[in-house]
Amino acid sequence: MLRRLLPLLILALGVAAFLWLRATGPETASVTPEERRWRVETLSANLRPHAPALPLYGEITAPEMLTVTASLAGRIAERPVREGQRVARGERLVALDEADVRPPLEQAEAEVADREAQAENERVRHESDRETLAREQELVDNALRQLERTRSLVGRKLASQSDLDAARNELARARVTVATRERAITEHPARLRSLQAGLARARAMLAEARRDAERSRVDAPFDGTVTRIQVAPGDQVAAHSELLSFYPEKGLELRARIPHRHQAELINALARGERLQATSDGGARFVLDGLAGEGDPAGTEAIFRLEEGGEGLRPGSLLAVSLARPAVPDSLAVPYSSLYGNDALYLMDDSGRMRRLAVTHHGDVVRADGERWALVTGQSLADGDRVITTHLPNAMRGLRVEVGDDGNDDVSDGVDEARP
Repeated sequence: MLRRLLPLLILALGVAAFLWLRATGPETASVTPEERRWRVETLSANLRPHAPALPLYGEITAPEMLTVTASLAGRIAERPVREGQRVARGERLVALDEADVRPPLEQAEAEVADREAQAENERVRHESDRETLAREQELVDNALRQLERTRSLVGRKLASQSDLDAARNELARARVTVATRERAITEHPARLRSLQAGLARARAMLAEARRDAERSRVDAPFDGTVTRIQVAPGDQVAAHSELLSFYPEKGLELRARIPHRHQAELINALARGERLQATSDGGARFVLDGLAGEGDPAGTEAIFRLEEGGEGLRPGSLLAVSLARPAVPDSLAVPYSSLYGNDALYLMDDSGRMRRLAVTHHGDVVRADGERWALVTGQSLADGDRVITTHLPNAMRGLRVEVGDDGNDDVSDGVDEARP
């Protein structure tokens, strides 16, 4: 009997122990589900004008580069400069041998002297012809009187017919001489003009020879740098051969291609008289002078004048610059982590929830530390708005967020205010 009741007794003791433990155990606190908050960083909006930066890549050119050529054929007597040397105004660059320069000059001088002598001879001859014509006219008058006397004598049978013919021949010869002299006097102006034209040609050739002689010795017309040397002392060169090139220290330009979508903006800014600057990492500063007269499907070249720095720049060098485009009013610079799809960002409202805002992306701005941020504008964007700068993969309207533990809820954009 006891054996049969023992299992029941054990079961009863177990149930009693369970009930006692349940009654004396701690009560379980009720759990209420709480919405998750995502930690983010924010930027306090401060709308002001910003100049978006346009990165460009261009070539340094020297529009005032001077190419020195040989004025005439000859031998190089001196070339005291070397490639890349900086020279001051008035310093000798290159000179031809004087033995090759003097003969053409002396020949031209001799030709002018000969032409002047011929013209003077023509004037003396003309004066002589005029004086001789008067005497020859007297001979004609004498021959005519002699003919009249001979006719009278022949009529009185005091002279023969041969005497009359001789008188007639003498008169004819005198008249021929007068006609020849008169023709020479008449032709004098034409002969004189021809000689004067020849003299003018000779004087022009002399001026050309003097010009070539002067250009055979080339001095630096300004402070600059020597480049493209193609000759050495002793070389024999032909006329108009290129000898070397020379460009001024000031006046370098940068030519960079501007995309079509930015051309109208830059042209309008120049028309308004705005001063657009481009800077390089090396500290060189350029000012936009204008656009080239021709373009191609890829864009049009912009011409930038070097204004400051650039001591190490050389024509032909490639240089990356950042052009400050016209300022965009009421704009905000934000890190690229703030953008969603390049046309939207999120704000943190007063209840700590995300609010989507459509914006327009105008390009980049460069911070003081060299980092590039996006420049945006939005119709509903206002001063004091808290822009969320942390990029959340699950970002959506109404998502609850909170500022991180560091309390950084006012990140500075680090961009200087653009000058209007």
